[in-house]
Amino acid sequence: MTSLPLDAPTIVQALELELELERVDPEQVVDGDPHVGSVALTELDDWEVGVWEITPGIVTDVEVEEVFIVLRGRAILRREDGSETELVPGSVGRLEDGEETEWEVLETLRKIYIA
Repeated sequence: MTSLPLDAPTIVQALELELELERVDPEQVVDGDPHVGSVALTELDDWEVGVWEITPGIVTDVEVEEVFIVLRGRAILRREDGSETELVPGSVGRLEDGEETEWEVLETLRKIYIA
């Protein structure tokens, strides 16, 4: 993950930010060749706010406490309780610390996160 420089503007276009994408850890990949990247925008008390993106594929993850808003793309989020949720632009979600998830990314997904 990268951070914005200290002299960065106080307003950025989250959909236009250039993110450095790296391959997802092979141990997390279920299918495809997904790449992921993020940039931290700021910190508020103990919370980090940033932009995160992942390309198509299926990956597993162990989450941290997070609230997110999907800006673009489409994915299916599967939770350890067996539930599935389709994520589309405008979706707002909350992830629990330690929760095991599977992300089936159908179209490159970009989100704002608060974690």
